[in-house]
Amino acid sequence: MNTMSLPVFSATGSLETYIQAVNRFPLLTQEQETEYARRLRDTGDLEAARNLVLSHLRLVVSIARNYVGYGLPQADLIQEGNIGLMKAVKRFDPERGVRLVSFAMHWIRAEIHEFVLRNWRLVKIATTKAQRKLFFNLRSMKQDLGTLDSAEVKKIARELGVKPAEVVEMETRLGGQDLALEPTGDDEREQFAPIAYLASDDAAPDVVLETEQTARLRGEGLEKALASLDPRSRRIIEARWLTENAVVTLHDLATEFGVSAERIRQIENKALDKMKTLITA
Repeated sequence: MNTMSLPVFSATGSLETYIQAVNRFPLLTQEQETEYARRLRDTGDLEAARNLVLSHLRLVVSIARNYVGYGLPQADLIQEGNIGLMKAVKRFDPERGVRLVSFAMHWIRAEIHEFVLRNWRLVKIATTKAQRKLFFNLRSMKQDLGTLDSAEVKKIARELGVKPAEVVEMETRLGGQDLALEPTGDDEREQFAPIAYLASDDAAPDVVLETEQTARLRGEGLEKALASLDPRSRRIIEARWLTENAVVTLHDLATEFGVSAERIRQIENKALDKMKTLITA
């Protein structure tokens, strides 16, 4: 799929020009989408894959807009989201009865999340799962644009499993750069916001997918993957990812094993890669 010809940003072009270009690609009917997806699945038809990707590039632009408050270039966010879109197209099963737009939202967001976590300097404070969840959910959980009061801080802390002080610190670091997550109605392009694609009030397919993946990871596949690790690696993974409450920090584990925090991070990443290979095999 990396051989597809897609719109790209250039030194002489602009973000606005790119957005105008992707908005000119027509949306597919469900019948067209199903036909292309089957051709890709059954014959590896790259032209079918290209049509699926091009018709959903505007969705990536819309989702990427929700992350501009993190201080990263919107063009970079869109490029990362496009990678997620191509991954979604490759994995899409037209027989599941879910439109590609709903399925792709998970993959687009996941790639953008990873990009933000890799590149935004303030993310260094989000070292645990709970803090990462706080990082990406604080804006949408705030009731208004003002500073959170004590009751709101406690409520958010309780719902996300973090300390109230962490909520306050994160809010301060984020600087209150709230963004609208719904269409504003004053821009024609906003009609392509993700919410416009959903056909029912049922749980979004990307939420269902994440739930299913989590359940699978906690099943026999996870046990098999954990069993393949050496004792130190297993201890690190369990402490960092499989503890519901007090997640152990890199520095805590560094002290426990008498190595640097960076070494713990390297062991963790290597173990996660090994487990991912075993689970997805």
